[in-house]
Amino acid sequence: MDFKALAEAARTCRRFYEDQPLGMADLEWLVDCARLAPCAKNGQELRFMLVGNGETCQKLFALTRWAGALKDWGGPHPGDRPTAFVVILMPKTGKELTCMDVGIAAQTIQLAATSRDWGCCMVQSFDHQAAPSLLNVPEDMKIALVLGLGVAKEKRVVAPMPEGGATAYWRDAEGVHYVPKRSLEDLIVARF
Repeated sequence: MDFKALAEAARTCRRFYEDQPLGMADLEWLVDCARLAPCAKNGQELRFMLVGNGETCQKLFALTRWAGALKDWGGPHPGDRPTAFVVILMPKTGKELTCMDVGIAAQTIQLAATSRDWGCCMVQSFDHQAAPSLLNVPEDMKIALVLGLGVAKEKRVVAPMPEGGATAYWRDAEGVHYVPKRSLEDLIVARF
């Protein structure tokens, strides 16, 4: 697949085929892809927790909040929930560059997942007290980001930015998820 097409397809996914769970080998492959990504000073400070389909996955899902812009939707319903999570950990003393590493790792995992028709949702809205306890996160680490994963069940489409410039995503009557993006010309402020 052309890289630009892959980037366009790698929209946040919030509905998954729950009857087609990802396996631990799938999660290991995703983290192996992230392991190869660049990181600040080659510090390799991030760590990962893999949560496969099962009781811990269900408990972690209950600690997450999904799609704040969709006010009339309470998150993935039974049958549409993620079948796995990759939890990205960073040192509690992590610097600004480590936060950038989190973004690079998360985007690498999202692109890798998309390359296999899996969906990924980067979740920062989770119970920051209960989740570390549930997962027994090491004392010197903190959860930077939770990635919900599974076989993608929803269609996601990049849409032109509306006239008013609203960036909120929406769904149509058929459940197609639209994500407005600014045009290339709107983003380039100078050419030298």
